[in-house]
Amino acid sequence: MSENQKLDEVVTHDLVRDLIKERQRDRRWRNVRFFAGFLFLLFIIGMVFSSAKGPSVTGSGEGGYIAMVRMNGLIAPGESFSAEEIIPALHDAFEDKDAKGIILDINSGGGTPVQASIIHDEVLKLKKQYKKKVIVVGEDMLASGAYFVAVSGDKIYVNPNTVTGSIGVIMQGFGLVDVIKKIGIDRRVIASGANKDRLDPFLPQSPADVAKVQAVVDEVHANFNDVVMQGRQGKLNGDPKEIFSGDFWTGASALKLGLVDVLGNFTDAMQTEFKVQKFKDYTGSGSLLKSLASQVGSTLSLPLHGEQKGLWSKV
Repeated sequence: MSENQKLDEVVTHDLVRDLIKERQRDRRWRNVRFFAGFLFLLFIIGMVFSSAKGPSVTGSGEGGYIAMVRMNGLIAPGESFSAEEIIPALHDAFEDKDAKGIILDINSGGGTPVQASIIHDEVLKLKKQYKKKVIVVGEDMLASGAYFVAVSGDKIYVNPNTVTGSIGVIMQGFGLVDVIKKIGIDRRVIASGANKDRLDPFLPQSPADVAKVQAVVDEVHANFNDVVMQGRQGKLNGDPKEIFSGDFWTGASALKLGLVDVLGNFTDAMQTEFKVQKFKDYTGSGSLLKSLASQVGSTLSLPLHGEQKGLWSKV
């Protein structure tokens, strides 16, 4: 055998050996990726089924428990304090046959009137259906739209320092007419309908626009006032002009005006109203599919959907 043939055999042997090693490495990495993905899937499924079992009882002592739903932050579509998120939790809480009652733990400065109204009305409907007492506990803030929701309860507890009230409606915007003039922008708009461009921030504000917006805001405010008067029937002590002025008070002052019933906290409400020291937190409860989507979305740090935030009138 010539030297060249021997050299070719050695090179061929080395190439085959290296190819086999490379394929073995690829096979090992495929196995590693497969098992890693499989373990990740088991982890997600475990978290979903764990959450699907429902909330556990928190607290100590005998005598049962109450169902609790937390409502925190801005009241608006896409937020945790929205009809989409809160109503399923309310249904789960009311459907708990062993719960002695419901506590709504609220900490919010308000938001959109529609979302607040939907949640308020759902609480009233569930109260009537399940015949369960509902107690509201206000934390740092129980204002505007949050107070709108709160008057659906049978009693309202607040801390002496809780910001309470703000029974009013506001619609905000900006006027940018002079800005576009100064920077030389020629704005062009084509619209149908005589009032389609009402409230356009790039046009001068007309008396007709002001009158229209004021009429809308006043109508929403009147609806808000009616809801409060119905929910606090026979309890309001102050001058209606003051109570419905959009002003706010501390919890201690709100008690004197009849806007709330008791100065106390969540534990006080549990013990005084229901004689219990335990609760189940139904906040954020939902379907198995929703739980799975939530777990996957949060684990991957990816939004499940995007929403364009708009401007609303706010209560």
